[in-house]
Amino acid sequence: MTSQPLPLPITKEEARIVYYTGTETPTKPGDVTPDTPLHELYLNWTEKELPERERTKHVHRLHPYLGKYIPQLVEIFLRKFFAPGQTILDPFAGSGTTLVQANELGIHSIGFDVSAFNVVLMKAKTGRYDLDKAEKEIKHILSRMEPLRPDNSCQMPLFNSFTPSLHLETDNDYLNAWFAPRSLKELLAFQSLIPEYEYQDLLSVIISRSARSARLTTHFDLDFPKYPQTEPYYCYKHSRICQPTQTAIQFIQRYSLDTLARIKEYAKLQSDAAIEIHHQDSVTAHIPPIDGIITSPPYVGLIDYHEQHRYAYELFNLEDHRSEEIGAAEKGLSKKAKRDYQSGIINVFHNASQSLRSGGYFIVVAGDKFELYGEIAAALDVKVEAIIKRHVNRRTGRRSTEFYESIFVWRKK
Repeated sequence: MTSQPLPLPITKEEARIVYYTGTETPTKPGDVTPDTPLHELYLNWTEKELPERERTKHVHRLHPYLGKYIPQLVEIFLRKFFAPGQTILDPFAGSGTTLVQANELGIHSIGFDVSAFNVVLMKAKTGRYDLDKAEKEIKHILSRMEPLRPDNSCQMPLFNSFTPSLHLETDNDYLNAWFAPRSLKELLAFQSLIPEYEYQDLLSVIISRSARSARLTTHFDLDFPKYPQTEPYYCYKHSRICQPTQTAIQFIQRYSLDTLARIKEYAKLQSDAAIEIHHQDSVTAHIPPIDGIITSPPYVGLIDYHEQHRYAYELFNLEDHRSEEIGAAEKGLSKKAKRDYQSGIINVFHNASQSLRSGGYFIVVAGDKFELYGEIAAALDVKVEAIIKRHVNRRTGRRSTEFYESIFVWRKK
């Protein structure tokens, strides 16, 4: 059963903590209104209650991204605390989940991220497309790739007569190590064609997603491969001996058509609400006036956000700002790393709060197993209205560990 709220007003030291036992009726995001009590929300969805196809609906599966929060969670708090026409900020915009969901509800949004790839991904997901033109571009570039299909010819010389002006070789050590020769040529061929089209961010995401699947790694470990897999191996995903992937064209075709279907689905839900996307560190950025903040900061010592998309950085020669990441896995979990994490998060929220109206809400979804956010809240000029403990009990892939994450509801004084 849910805990009872403490008497109002609630100070930072008396923050209401809400737990769930899993016996409540699952909350449907569309049923939430500003009058819905926080302690009546049920956010511990099981796989049956909230299957993966719903968590990755339309553009939310345009490209895999580790560490993103689910759109249903964002939608619930947008409906609870914000209204159409208002403007919200995500200072750790990541894959753009906040921006996508805010736009569905007619809420203006601003997103900042230090990752160049994340910015490309967000622009592709939130773009307003002429769907007929997008379809023509995707199908046209696919038709130009058709001669490279293995069932048309398995002879490498075919590349020489494909389009002589294309760059089908690279001296990039990472790309040459992590892709089979034919896969790399196919990826480079597609990449070389992108500048000829209008929707370049969309095509870049397609080829990045294809590159992720075409790497020389085991089929069961696309998230954290440590070294190129060049020999046959026992595959836990398929329960048999598998060969490392040698071609990329099958992924290019599959993801091209999947991308087209997803942007068409999302187009039915898009509003005219404005979306701003900035490739900038939100610690120092100038942030326009905002009505609220909803975000999921990096979890301390868990993910290296640049490294998870290394293939895209190498393929497109993107700017690498990994030194600006807060809480990167490579920084570890030492006392110093945790202090640096707290300092980084405080600096981001302090800067954002300068643009937040009085009484505006911070909704912060974070893994706080080390209990760092109490001190973060104390360092800010906020009133802690609630801390909701959400049990995350279903994951995808081989990452099946259960854990709790906290949803902090703060309000600017």
